[in-house]
Amino acid sequence: MARYSSGISYSFGPGRITPAVKVLIITNVVLFVMNVIVGDAMTIRLGLSPQAVFEGLALWQPFTYMFLHSTSGFGHILFNMLALWMIGTELERTWGTRFFVKYYVITGIGAAATSLLLAAFSDVFYYSVTVGASGAIYGLLLAFAMYFPHRTLILFIFPVPARIAVIILGAIALLSSMGGAGGGVAHSAHLGGLVAGYLYLKGLRARPMDELKYRYLKWKMGRARSKFDVYSGGRSSDDDWKSDWKKHIH
Repeated sequence: MARYSSGISYSFGPGRITPAVKVLIITNVVLFVMNVIVGDAMTIRLGLSPQAVFEGLALWQPFTYMFLHSTSGFGHILFNMLALWMIGTELERTWGTRFFVKYYVITGIGAAATSLLLAAFSDVFYYSVTVGASGAIYGLLLAFAMYFPHRTLILFIFPVPARIAVIILGAIALLSSMGGAGGGVAHSAHLGGLVAGYLYLKGLRARPMDELKYRYLKWKMGRARSKFDVYSGGRSSDDDWKSDWKKHIH
């Protein structure tokens, strides 16, 4: 009896991993293993300690902290790397590797800057040590919601549109950062990653030359459609926004 394919295939995740995401995941995993072996000395040296930055000029820490994770279990690094793969792969394909890496680092450092700023007003932050890629991951979530607002993300156990998921996560980060000692430090870094990503992406669109190019491109596309009777076929303003952005960043 002949067998026929149903034509339906199933896949998990965004597909083949992109170059920068692959390097970032490998780097984080390797440093996690090293951190487990070396112990707290590595965390203190490379994690983000406002006291060390201000008093010891440990200026590398706002960068290196985002490649370390809590060694008390596997949950911290597991969820961060899963999010990096799921969301980062899509964004790297959209932006290209160079811009993706730049954005990732900027949001990670932006999250660190938030912790350093708050440390100037709070001993809780001043004497804390922060590790993890969560600040940069929250920056990626913000970008994903701006580019793909109607895509579905699983928030906890519920499927939610990306734009709603980021609003909820941002609200949680804001409220939790006001909760005082302990968890407030990490949540403030999450919030910092969101804000840094938003300001950076909005700042790019605010550049006068980019805005002129954007207007000229829309004018040319409008003329081409009217001349050749080409219609958008149901494209939304979100699709146009993404397409224009992709041109700006290359």
